[in-house]
Amino acid sequence: MQDGKIAAVGDRLGAGRREIDAAGLIVAPGFVDIHTHYDGQATWDPFVTPSSWHGVTTTVFGNCGVGFAPVRPGKSAYLINLMEGVEDIPGTVLSEGVKFDWESFPQYLDALDSMRRAVDVAAQLPHGALRFYVMGERGAEHEEAPNEREIAEMARLTEEALRAGAMGFTTSRTTKHKARDGRFTPSLSARESELLGIAAGMKRAGRGVLQVNSDFGPGEFEALQAAAAQAGRPLSCLLVQVDAEPSLWRETLDQIHGVRQAGRAANAQVGSRPIGVIMGLETTAHPFAAHPAWLEMRKLSPAERYARLVADPALRRRLLETPADGGSRAFMAQSFHKMFPVGERPDYEPDAAASVAAIAQRTGRTPQAVALEEMMARDGKGLLMLPFENYAYGSLDVVHEMITDPATVLGVADGGAHVGVICDASSPTSLLTLWGRDRTRGPRLPLEFLIAKQTRGTAEAYGLLDRGLLAPGHKADINVIDFDALQLKRPEVVYDLPAGGRRLIQRAAGYRHTFNAGVETVHNDELTGERPGRLVRGAQVAG
Repeated sequence: MQDGKIAAVGDRLGAGRREIDAAGLIVAPGFVDIHTHYDGQATWDPFVTPSSWHGVTTTVFGNCGVGFAPVRPGKSAYLINLMEGVEDIPGTVLSEGVKFDWESFPQYLDALDSMRRAVDVAAQLPHGALRFYVMGERGAEHEEAPNEREIAEMARLTEEALRAGAMGFTTSRTTKHKARDGRFTPSLSARESELLGIAAGMKRAGRGVLQVNSDFGPGEFEALQAAAAQAGRPLSCLLVQVDAEPSLWRETLDQIHGVRQAGRAANAQVGSRPIGVIMGLETTAHPFAAHPAWLEMRKLSPAERYARLVADPALRRRLLETPADGGSRAFMAQSFHKMFPVGERPDYEPDAAASVAAIAQRTGRTPQAVALEEMMARDGKGLLMLPFENYAYGSLDVVHEMITDPATVLGVADGGAHVGVICDASSPTSLLTLWGRDRTRGPRLPLEFLIAKQTRGTAEAYGLLDRGLLAPGHKADINVIDFDALQLKRPEVVYDLPAGGRRLIQRAAGYRHTFNAGVETVHNDELTGERPGRLVRGAQVAG
């Protein structure tokens, strides 16, 4: 390595200033994670955890149409409200942590550029923020339509952001995305004229990816691919299997293949494991979170709530005996067959026989009693996992189809988001352990394929051609991994966000060294404190 780049590769390189014995270890490029939500965290956390613990050396955020620029002075509250609702990042954390000392998107990039980190970061222009900036309060309402002048201004600002270094433009078209106050995401039903107008700005800039998160209802894909065609830019669609329509993902993937066969660039961003909702006494969601007896304790600290549960059998009986009503309790009551205790080594392809419902049936208890006992274990730190998406049929066979399809890239880890319910930023690690070594319920995949998928595959999706390969002239982002020892640890709840905010984290073992631009950022699974990471502005070339 020299000047932050790989100088040479081979077995006759001569003596080096520092030599690492990597015999028996994996030497791989640094992982590139193109679907994160570190828009706020990257402004206060120079180590961008948990991603930096999992071999990630480049992160891309601003996905799904949410982010923090552009923003008019004094108008950040709505963007916080939207991010809190869509990505489950507490508003108190964002209000405390994000300084909003910018207005335009180029100024936001400059703010990101002013901090050095353990990883490289890159940002995309979010539709929600752009719409609100141009249309004012009307822009927060998805039923509202911009006029011609406002569409032209959105196009101008999109071009400006892309020329300043935005990696792309992102939009959300799913009813799953709501602001904290209950309003749908503002881009939900943006009309064709708005999408095509913004696409015109992308075309003028001649750069960037159009990234979308959509429910893909009738006519939706056609509208999105028309915008991508107008822009002349790649289309990247988030793709997951949902229980309500477990075959819809295949229809969407077929449409993406059709775009590719027509000679236009398109891909599907997929995950490598179930989207797992983590539930415990300190997380956002669990089977008793909406129960009146639980709500009575909402002002207590976690330690105080646990102490009450231990000391008060009547309280426990109330939680177990009160019938479930509508809403979240009804949903949870119907989900015990897909709810699994989380062990020391989390199982991301659990068998139905290990579910809370199955345990209850074998032991003659109610599922509610099993769930409460599991969460009270480990001094109240016990956890359950509910595979929310990508697990409709109780196995990862569908995920196998997704990740082996040539039209897909890895991109559903959501690092920095859903901090109280999901901990999927560790996916680069489970990609290797699950698919490369530990899977027992179906075929595994070659390590070379898995690593290429998480490195060169993701890098190429955003034109980051200077990384993702161990080749001379490429960026010296490198992982040295003890594959035999590689494992994920149990998720845990910590309170280390601004304003004492809570989040789920997950550590790993087996990362002997991680280098960013030739500087060691992780040594034996621990951060070194070095911060060589930079802001990446737009597509890159090797050399």
